[in-house]
Amino acid sequence: MSAEPAVPPEALAAIRAPFLALEAEVVDAPILQPLGLLLELVGEAMRARLFVVQAEGGQETCLRPDFTVPVVRQHLESGRSSGRYFYEGKAFRASPEPGRPDEFRQIGLERFDDGAVSTLEADAEIAALAWRAAAAGARGDLGLWLGDVALFSAFVDGLGLAAPLAARVRRAAARPRLLAGELARVDQPPAAREGGRLADLLAGLSEAEAATVLEEMWTLAGIAPVGGRGPAEIAQRLIRRAEAARAPALSADQADRIRRFLAIEAAPAEAFAVVRDLGGAGLDAPLADWARRLDLMAAAGVPVEQARFSAALGHAFDYYDGLTFEIRSAALEGDRAVAVGGRYDSLPARLGGAAGSQAVGCMIRPWRAWAGGEA
Repeated sequence: MSAEPAVPPEALAAIRAPFLALEAEVVDAPILQPLGLLLELVGEAMRARLFVVQAEGGQETCLRPDFTVPVVRQHLESGRSSGRYFYEGKAFRASPEPGRPDEFRQIGLERFDDGAVSTLEADAEIAALAWRAAAAGARGDLGLWLGDVALFSAFVDGLGLAAPLAARVRRAAARPRLLAGELARVDQPPAAREGGRLADLLAGLSEAEAATVLEEMWTLAGIAPVGGRGPAEIAQRLIRRAEAARAPALSADQADRIRRFLAIEAAPAEAFAVVRDLGGAGLDAPLADWARRLDLMAAAGVPVEQARFSAALGHAFDYYDGLTFEIRSAALEGDRAVAVGGRYDSLPARLGGAAGSQAVGCMIRPWRAWAGGEA
């Protein structure tokens, strides 16, 4: 495992200062995190980048890949309906390319609201916070990239898809491999789509019955399951695979409209004009929200006149369901963002919290933000 070099104290303090100015509660998170929970929340594609740790006979865990999920869990355990939490520490993810560090410092803030505060104002505050912190690193070549998972969901709602198909497309939005697979099924008859023999066999059972069948098969074969997933979870995934194979596919026109939407990448005003042409009047409300959000960002000091909107913008973690953004340096490739953030209102509920909570946050990589850092 390779570690990121240290940022000089003066530069690190400057990057940290905008976070400290908000006087948020300081929190930490255990280095070891539950593997199964993270895979369920962030997607199977992340498995290859996680450092898995398991004591003999114990639950599989992994080194902390990020702070958002553990901070959400801590917030829920506090019983509070709102709060701001500041964190700083090491995160661990295997690099997709040789030579990049697997251990790196993150500084971030997560904000939770109970509905009394405008989500647009909270979005603007978080984006402005990330921009100030990134600019404090003195690179001078930063750019802001904006996206919106909720806008894609609203666009899908206007395509007239059957409810199960629409739900499946929305779930795949933040997972490029799954979305590509859905688009590849265009106009295929169900008979041409394979869900897998085991998946087909389990599809007629309840999830409890399917899990029992899997456990019996493992026992007979002398197999000990690994990978952080239990029989119930595996059975559920297999059943979904079989159901997806039997479900209606996108039409050629629907798939083409989705591809055209995801290809949008331009200055916000230009991008939203294309979005409106593709989606029609059903997108008037979310686009009006975007006009207001941009005004609030500009008032907070974010250079929105230099921003780009990318309809396909996503993050390594796919629990975001609203605004997404990245701050990039021209000196670094697009997959090496200086800072990232976004809205994830549904995540607290998925972790057992009350429905209707509001959650948004951001994270910065100081080594990438500092002008003398990553190149």
